[in-house]
Amino acid sequence: MFKPDTVDFFDREDNLHDKEAATDARAPGESNARDAWERVRRRLRAEIGEEVYSSWFPRIELDGVSAGLVRLSVPTRFLKAWIQQHYLDRLGELWREELSAARVELVVRSAVMRAPGALAPRAAAPRPNDARGQDAARQGSVRGLDSRESTQPDEARSASIHAGGSPLDPRLTFETYRLGSSNRLAHAAALKVAEAPEGAGAVFNPLYLHAAVGLGKTHLLQAIASFGAARGRRVVYLTAERFMYGFVNALKNQSSLAFKEQLRGIDTLIIDDLQFLQGKSVQQEFCHTLNALMDAGRQVVIAADRPPAELDALEERVRSRLAAGLVVEIAPLDEELRLAILTARVTALGQQHPGFTVPADVISFIARHCGQNGRDLDGALNRLLAHNQLTSRAITLEMAETAVRDLVRSSEPKRVRVDDILRIVAKHYNVTRADILSQRRTANVVKPRQVAMYLAKTLTLRSLPEIGRRFGGRDHTTVLHAVRKIEGLVGSDRSLADEVEALKRLVNE
Repeated sequence: MFKPDTVDFFDREDNLHDKEAATDARAPGESNARDAWERVRRRLRAEIGEEVYSSWFPRIELDGVSAGLVRLSVPTRFLKAWIQQHYLDRLGELWREELSAARVELVVRSAVMRAPGALAPRAAAPRPNDARGQDAARQGSVRGLDSRESTQPDEARSASIHAGGSPLDPRLTFETYRLGSSNRLAHAAALKVAEAPEGAGAVFNPLYLHAAVGLGKTHLLQAIASFGAARGRRVVYLTAERFMYGFVNALKNQSSLAFKEQLRGIDTLIIDDLQFLQGKSVQQEFCHTLNALMDAGRQVVIAADRPPAELDALEERVRSRLAAGLVVEIAPLDEELRLAILTARVTALGQQHPGFTVPADVISFIARHCGQNGRDLDGALNRLLAHNQLTSRAITLEMAETAVRDLVRSSEPKRVRVDDILRIVAKHYNVTRADILSQRRTANVVKPRQVAMYLAKTLTLRSLPEIGRRFGGRDHTTVLHAVRKIEGLVGSDRSLADEVEALKRLVNE
């Protein structure tokens, strides 16, 4: 277990703003503010793209609007700093278009204190596979490990201390995890790791889970941590950003040796959101820690939003070590599983808000039409709760169709991966994937390579530098040249245009 007096891993954020929000958030017109916030989010998502939005903005919440001040909150200082640096000005512009003279303030929300009038209701009951439940755990990571400052229930406090790093949410256990065809393998692997007898050695080491947002990765990771901590194992659960802060603070305090010894003396290391691990020195320390633990037969569990091969920001040796374990993808939730999650979530909301019920036909409608992850489902139910509580309207199918109309998906586009493009293009042109990634410049290789780069730019959200790294470490100018060349040829060469269209259809199938 970490010792806060040895290494200050977790800087605390001043929660004064959260306490003051109790008066600001009680402003009238909450329904209008919530609608304006949804419009701002939709516009921001459209402007910056799904990948950037899903990585940084799902955990931002509207806490209140008062006297022209819009108060937004995020769970960690790292996220606050990043959004302030890159998008705070744009958020202010979007809000000013919605509310005259609006000013945006971004704060870090407390793990244990929320404004009584905050606009985002939270359920106290278990929320399986629930993105907000996962966020609650991340919010807890803002606090340190000193139990004297914790106001969590005894069960949560105990799990937090045993687990060492970021505090655990006691609701995220194997018992509350809803199973379906999309997540059954991941659940079985996680349970196998958790139940491994002491001294029997690591199982599936490392276990690497990847999935899009809201599909239950954090739920499984915290379930493993809680299971192990309850059996006396030395378990550390950390988000990647907490690992970075811990390492940087250890360097500042000249206690990096203690940091390394504490991490490498545990039984199980669990890292969440690995895609956020940045910085050469931090990655090197992570790699050393990973190697030391695995060589000693200790268990490592990792989660990220993409497979190891697509973590372009990580060094090749780290990606290779991660890929050597068991890599399991959690697919989008099928309709049956979405229905089960919604039913559990409605029960939880009903316990918090007596009288709140959702008819079966409305639950079926949301499960069928409103997204394929827990966060989408949670957002749809919160819409219904807001309309029901704020307008006193009964929840009907007609009301639900109006409340969640912007969440209804007409068709879910397939998430295209660069690896899929490379495989299909190589097969079509009868070359190997290694040929495309090589430095060869023969005509039979250059054409497939440029076509693949063009498809990667047009069918994925990857930037030019990212595509270049995936194509053998090439410069972004090389990718730009290939894209422009294929664009020009497609306009003049009908045969090539047909080839490209055929390849697009194959990639999207």
